[in-house]
Amino acid sequence: MIRRADYTPPAFLIDAVALEFDLAPARTIVRNTMRVRRNPDAAPAPHLELMGEALEFVGAWLDGAPHGAVRAHEHGLTVENVPDTFELTLESACAPDQNTTLSGLYVSSGNFFTQCEAEGFRRITYFLDRPDVMASYTVTLRADKAAYPVLLSNGNLVDSGDLPDGRHFAKWEDPFRKPSYLFA
Repeated sequence: MIRRADYTPPAFLIDAVALEFDLAPARTIVRNTMRVRRNPDAAPAPHLELMGEALEFVGAWLDGAPHGAVRAHEHGLTVENVPDTFELTLESACAPDQNTTLSGLYVSSGNFFTQCEAEGFRRITYFLDRPDVMASYTVTLRADKAAYPVLLSNGNLVDSGDLPDGRHFAKWEDPFRKPSYLFA
């Protein structure tokens, strides 16, 4: 049981998130670039602990440089040796067509869907998946145009177009900060 008396603020905050999805039913690649800072109202933590479930860790970059001080584990990802403010890019993969929990990113009737409430976002990418971490989101979706003619996310459509090999993309910006469970 989780009690209010046990609450502690997050050691880090995420101000902005840029997600890039290369959508494919069997293996979707998610590139997550976050602007992260230490929370001045929380006890200091030596490492950034991110939640993650049913994800394959691919790589990490800290302020644009490869970052090897990362440990994937059963409940997520530990990012070691982080400064007070930084940009963290994580690349991971998931299998939406194998996701039968209907939480996170999944395929149903041949279409992609997300269900992030209450803790489904951690099945999409490694993240501080808790309601007191509020961020703005920019989302770029890429997929086969014939199979997925509509690419929809939160916010305002700011760019779209065709890509090689019959694929297309749509870029959405949602300037309103929100917790990850409201992501769509």
